[in-house]
Amino acid sequence: MNFKSLVPGGRNHQMARRDFNNPFLSLQQEIDRLFDDFGRGFPSIGGARMAELTPAMDVKETDKAIEITAELPGLEEKDVEIDVSDNMLTLRGEKKAESEEKGQDFRMMERSYGSFYRSFTLPPGIDADKIQAKMSKGVLTLTLPKTPEAPRKKIEVKREG
Repeated sequence: MNFKSLVPGGRNHQMARRDFNNPFLSLQQEIDRLFDDFGRGFPSIGGARMAELTPAMDVKETDKAIEITAELPGLEEKDVEIDVSDNMLTLRGEKKAESEEKGQDFRMMERSYGSFYRSFTLPPGIDADKIQAKMSKGVLTLTLPKTPEAPRKKIEVKREG
């Protein structure tokens, strides 16, 4: 079999012309659709399945703090890790779920695992030693208090001489 015939581009990287009178065109389209559908059931790196593991987050800033809320349904406090290092806040989580259902003539087991992490560079003026984290009903709230601003001092420019 000549594999070059399966690639739609030629030596000049131009798209091959499709022959709509080709009786195998509908078969090729159906096979393409089948592989596309088959691939949807598996996680892909950086694809849509990866987005499902990344928590939805909101960031709100007030005069005294920055507040980050993250939706982490199904996770508990023990499943979440937060650390600050080199002015970087990192949020990690892992979800493990197993369920089993038995009937008279069947047994069904499901397992799902997934992990995520998000990192944020802390802006200047955040007191990293006073960051607080609270979790309630699958929603994590991080409070990043701001340090008191140093008062600005105006310096007068004097003419020399």
